[in-house]
Amino acid sequence: MLPWKRVLRPLAAVLLTAAVALVPATTAHAATAPTSGWNDYSCKPSAAHPRPVVLVHGTLGNSVDNWLGLAPYLEDRGYCVFSLDYGQLSGVPVFYGLGPIDKSAGQLSAFVDKVLTATGAAKADLVGHSQGGMMPRYYLKFLGGAAKVNALVGIAPDNHGTDLNGLTKLLPYFPGAADLLTAATPGLADQMAGSAFLTKLNAGGDTVPGVHYTVIASKYDEVVTPYTSQYLSGSDVHNVLIQNLCSLDLSEHVLIGLTDRLAFHEVANALDPAHATATTCASVLS
Repeated sequence: MLPWKRVLRPLAAVLLTAAVALVPATTAHAATAPTSGWNDYSCKPSAAHPRPVVLVHGTLGNSVDNWLGLAPYLEDRGYCVFSLDYGQLSGVPVFYGLGPIDKSAGQLSAFVDKVLTATGAAKADLVGHSQGGMMPRYYLKFLGGAAKVNALVGIAPDNHGTDLNGLTKLLPYFPGAADLLTAATPGLADQMAGSAFLTKLNAGGDTVPGVHYTVIASKYDEVVTPYTSQYLSGSDVHNVLIQNLCSLDLSEHVLIGLTDRLAFHEVANALDPAHATATTCASVLS
């Protein structure tokens, strides 16, 4: 018999390396959010935009690089914008979102409290990319977040996990592989379709009362597959397929969160539905 544990020990590292390859080369240069522009704790929400916006990065992202497009977009529109780092593994700098997701949700809870205290607002709005669009649901459902959050907007969120186009279905053929993945990068293991974390998160329904949910997905998503698994069910849910708004939009999993101004326009609509305008291909210029 092959020494599977020794053979598969590098598996988690290989998966991590492959995932890093999906992150544009322009990222991975910063690990601390700026103190000017966004994350300005002297910012006070206006009457037009009375809630601060907390941006929640995705797996392998961080509080700066994930939001170099969306944070200025929202700030230019008068929002107080904040972002955090969460889910750091010991010895792994810059790339976050790899720790156990329930623990990451606790970090989000503490950060939202900090933002609400600084701004004086009663509630915040959350906007997350990938894991950052799914992880806050744990905060809302189990950590009291529903009383402090008005809306959750998920951009390419893995709400029901991913099979990575079937790759995760190969794990049972390699004894010990799933255990190694869980031990080395629990944040990745938690996002596999059928994980214990996701089973708990989605038991009893996708949503909690009092929170407005929006999901923005792309049919070209190659990370959260199938892309329809991103959608939520519930009475206060708006599921959006970006190609239904503009068939020319080719954004996949990374770009829809980093650079897609059509997705950004839908985020703005979700944050201020009373003044929403139709998202079309021309919204790239807005």
